[in-house]
Amino acid sequence: MRFHFDFAQWARMLQLAWRDPHPAGRRRMLVRLLVFVPLVASFHAVCFFLDGVLFPGLRRVAVRRPVFLVGHARSGTTLLHRLMSRDGERFSSFMLYELYFPSLLQKKGIRALAAFDRRALGGFFERRVQAWERKRYRATQDIHAMGLTKPEEDDFLFYWSCASGTWMLKLPAMGEIDFYHLDRAPERKRRRVQRFYADCIRRQLYLNGPDRIHLCKAPHFAGRVASLIESFPDAGMVVTMRSPHETIPSLLKLMKVGYQLRGWDEARMARSLGVLARQSFHTYRHPLEVLAEHPATKHAIVDYRELVAEPRRAVTAVYEALGIPLTPAFAAVLDEEQARARKHESSHRYSLAEFGLYKDAIETELAELFERYHWNEGSAAHGS
Repeated sequence: MRFHFDFAQWARMLQLAWRDPHPAGRRRMLVRLLVFVPLVASFHAVCFFLDGVLFPGLRRVAVRRPVFLVGHARSGTTLLHRLMSRDGERFSSFMLYELYFPSLLQKKGIRALAAFDRRALGGFFERRVQAWERKRYRATQDIHAMGLTKPEEDDFLFYWSCASGTWMLKLPAMGEIDFYHLDRAPERKRRRVQRFYADCIRRQLYLNGPDRIHLCKAPHFAGRVASLIESFPDAGMVVTMRSPHETIPSLLKLMKVGYQLRGWDEARMARSLGVLARQSFHTYRHPLEVLAEHPATKHAIVDYRELVAEPRRAVTAVYEALGIPLTPAFAAVLDEEQARARKHESSHRYSLAEFGLYKDAIETELAELFERYHWNEGSAAHGS
C-alpha cells in the first residue's frame, strides 16, 4: 500500500516550468514543484505506510461494484454525483478535503480535530476554514460550485502524485504533457496508477463503511474507461451526455478563468485551450467505444436535459441499468428533487468563436451523436 508518485511527470513539469519565459510564473511553479510537492508527497507516503500498520483491517476491505460517472466536463456529472451521493445508505464518495488528504490516518485525524473544535472551541477553526473556503473558490463558484466538504471528482486524488489533470489549470501545457489518455499508457503505468487508486478507495470505504459502493465522479476519467473496467471488472459505468455547443465552451471558459487568475499570457493560454478543445471530441466518443467493446459491463447513458427536467426518472433509470435497488429513503429524496425540478437557463453564455471554434465543425466531428441526441432541435438546459 505505497503512495504513488509519478516521477516522470514531475520531471517533465519541472522542465516546462524552467522554460517559462515569465519570471513570476516560473518562480511560482518551481517553488511549488521543488518545495511543496516533495514535502507533501513525502508526508502522504509516510501516512500511507502507517495506514497499513495502524489499521490492519484495511487489507480486508474489498472494492465491490463501484460506480463511475464519466462524460465531458459540464455535462451533468456534478449534478448527478451530488444527487446520487445523497443515497447515504448505499454509496461512499470522497469529499474535496479527503481527496487532498488520501491517507486513512489523515482523514481520521482531521475528523477528530473537527469534532474537538466543535465540542471544545465552539467551531472557532471551522468558521475560519469556511471563510477561507469562500474566498478561495469565489472566482469560479458560479461556474462550478466547490467546497471542502462537498463531493468532488476522484482525479484530485492524484494531485500530489503529479498525476492529476488539475495541474493543467496551473500549467497551461496541454499537448506538452498528458494526464488524460491513461488507456494509451504502457501497461505497467496503468496498473501502478490503478492500484494506487484502488488503495485510496479502500481507505474511504474503511472510513465510511466497507459494505457501501464507491461512487466516483470524474470527467477526466473519460480517457481511462478501459483501465477502470480492467481494474474493476464488476464496475458500473454512467456516461452523461449534453450538447457540445454548451459543454466545450463552458469548460474552456472555466480553464481560461483559472489561467487568468494565475497571470498566464494569452498566447500560451490559447495554445493549451486549443488542445483541450480537440481532446473534447475524444471525451465524447471514447467511453461509448469502450463500452461497445465490453457489452458485459453494466452501464447507463444519461441525457442532461432529462436529468434537469426529470431527475427522478433519470436516476431511477440509472439504478435499473446498474441493477441497484431503490431504497424507500432515497426514493423520497428523488420525489423532493422532482418537485423542485424545472428547466432552467443559465445566466452565462459562452461564445464558440472566443476559442476559435465553429458550430459546423463540432457538428461534423460528432455527427453521429448530434443525430442520436437531436441536439440541434432546440437548446439544452444550462448548468453544472
